[in-house]
Amino acid sequence: MRLSIWPSASQPYTGILEVARHAADTGWDGVYIADHFMPNLPIEQRPDKPMLEAGSLAAALGAAIPRVRIGTLVYGNTYRHPAVLANMAATVDHITGGRFVFGVGAGWQVNEHHQYGIELPPVKQLLDRFVEALQVWHGLLRTPTTDFTGEYYQLTGAVCEPKPVQDPLPILIGAKGEKRMLKVVAEYADLWNTWGLPDTIAHKSRVLDEHCATVGRDPRAIGRTAQALVVVDGPLPQNLPVPVYGGSASEIARTVEAYRAIGLDELIIPDGLLGTGAERLKALDTIQAVVRS
Repeated sequence: MRLSIWPSASQPYTGILEVARHAADTGWDGVYIADHFMPNLPIEQRPDKPMLEAGSLAAALGAAIPRVRIGTLVYGNTYRHPAVLANMAATVDHITGGRFVFGVGAGWQVNEHHQYGIELPPVKQLLDRFVEALQVWHGLLRTPTTDFTGEYYQLTGAVCEPKPVQDPLPILIGAKGEKRMLKVVAEYADLWNTWGLPDTIAHKSRVLDEHCATVGRDPRAIGRTAQALVVVDGPLPQNLPVPVYGGSASEIARTVEAYRAIGLDELIIPDGLLGTGAERLKALDTIQAVVRS
């Protein structure tokens, strides 16, 4: 099972770079960056933290950090035209020497769309647009030229050159919806990601397997990745909007073994509850020791 770190983009670049370098130097497998422009807050509430942009961070980390995979978790489709994003992804794959993971999702955060005047359509149209974008990405990144006529995107003799170093560039889809989105994963993804503790991931992974059978895809062709917040030492916070585990090395080990038992391919560790500076680096070392034991 691979082990990757997810540093928050709301910290200074020096902090992100510190985490990424430590991960690369100590045997972690990847570094992921979220694609958001502000914290997720009600639209009437002013954002209280800055946020660095994902594509620029991915390129910077790819140039500065050796060995580990660099990925987005995940690019929101509504923020950029898919042809522009395909060229960005191919470029970062060249910067990294073939280590980029192209993580994508439909887009969802209301306050970003509201503040910037970016359309956030109803769910059906949002997902229809995302499926068209996936077809555009498959075409531009994997074929010489792309002609595409959809409801939302139209391409004529379109090229994306240079092609990525990786052939194919792995496309990771962030998805949790069992009826529609996991079917989209079955059809288009090389990797799948979602938030969840082992029982949740096991259930959704079974649903994904069923969709793979429906569309005629080998479920083993899709890597399974997941994350939850981690506390290394101390009480678990209550009433968080995302899952959390740990509290001690033994509890982390128990949960990690459960992830491993359900066949998770990659465990991603957000750094949100790991502290800062030396405390955070020590927490990373503790987590890695548990996972590798």
